[in-house]
Amino acid sequence: MSKYFIPVLIIFCLSSCVVHTYSGPGYWQPVYYGPGVGLGTIIAVVVSWTRNKSILLAIIHGILGWLYVIYAIIVPKK
Repeated sequence: MSKYFIPVLIIFCLSSCVVHTYSGPGYWQPVYYGPGVGLGTIIAVVVSWTRNKSILLAIIHGILGWLYVIYAIIVPKK
């Protein structure tokens, strides 16, 4: 595994909710993108399906999102 994977994963996790938009000279407005399918959900579902081949587990892990992705990195597959 690449030595840059964990830091990039942490950056994605921390920056996935708030995006700054430029609305004029000297004014930045934070915009929150509400509920939806994010990058963490997609990665969690793909990793879960690859490891378990179970739709129910993929749905549960998709709800957990980044928590499951980090768990899958730390805990090796049996």
